[in-house]
Amino acid sequence: MRKPADVTAAGIAKRFGTFQALKRISLTIQGGEFLTLLGPSGSGKTTFLMILAGFEAPSEGRLLRDGADITAISAEDRAFGMVFQGYALFPHMTVAQNIAFPLVVRRRPRAEIASRVAAMVERVGLSGHEAKVPAKLSGGQQQRVALARALVFEPAMLLLDEPFSALDKHLRGLMQDEVRRLHQEFGTTFVFVTHDQNEALSLSSRVAIFDHGEVLQIGAPQAVYERPENRFVAEFLGEINMLPLKGVGPDGTGSVGRFEEGALSAPARAGIGSDALLAVRPEHMHLANGHIADGENALFARVTASTYLGPATRLQLATAGGTPLTITLPSPDAAGAMPGGQVRIAWPKDKGFLLPGTEGPAPPAA
Repeated sequence: MRKPADVTAAGIAKRFGTFQALKRISLTIQGGEFLTLLGPSGSGKTTFLMILAGFEAPSEGRLLRDGADITAISAEDRAFGMVFQGYALFPHMTVAQNIAFPLVVRRRPRAEIASRVAAMVERVGLSGHEAKVPAKLSGGQQQRVALARALVFEPAMLLLDEPFSALDKHLRGLMQDEVRRLHQEFGTTFVFVTHDQNEALSLSSRVAIFDHGEVLQIGAPQAVYERPENRFVAEFLGEINMLPLKGVGPDGTGSVGRFEEGALSAPARAGIGSDALLAVRPEHMHLANGHIADGENALFARVTASTYLGPATRLQLATAGGTPLTITLPSPDAAGAMPGGQVRIAWPKDKGFLLPGTEGPAPPAA
């Protein structure tokens, strides 16, 4: 097994004519990690992956592998594994022949090829399908063939370009489990492209969030979800409630600001002006029946809609000033919250976080 690759992008930019697809990306992919490149369509994540693979050349910047410059090295000589969105299996080859292909072109001995293919077939759960052609396989089985082919020659890095986009929800979940298992088993560096937030958070050791050719934040899934550095990241990673605050200032170890007719608190954050947004994930809010605990914020709101989801109920709310809120509760807890009625909601102060309001973006986190 090859040593997992450490790859550093130093100021990588890419232009297609006058269009700037990437804007001086600098980051280090750590050997053995599972890094997901997450962002909307057109954000630059796939372009960056193609540059990593060697299929595109950067307009500026360098790629370093374990300190050595690989910017001008061909995709073939980089020898990274690649799983494409459309699988790219050879339709005339059997499962075994598709998996063997990278070893054949590397002129490995026949006995080694047979041994490695047999082991990979077993590891990805395709025993008994070796003689089938891709057209005779399900989508999930084809994806397993693509993964096996990309891993059979023991690459130092595996690149995956939205590999589950054609699968239904059930198969997608099964393949996510499979990829997680293979990453743990092989220890290879995985770089995975997706626009699916849940997929990124559940699979990754780190997530890099792209937008308009830039990396807006990179970090562990919990860090980017719980403490996003800007509004785009906060909103892209899931539902969130935004409460505009005025007159934000220090309050002991935290900050406090005015919201409509009351005051709300949050952990302090450097670089926040007197106008800010207090962001709170819906799952951290609950209905307050009576006493408000120490360390909690609370406010009144009117229920505008209620959607029953089985074990959970989603409430849409509006504050007195018209600020919309969403809260998802266990259905028994939401039984008395009817459209048109007033409720009091509360949340721990330390579960909210401040984002820049009208005074410009916050500085990058240290």
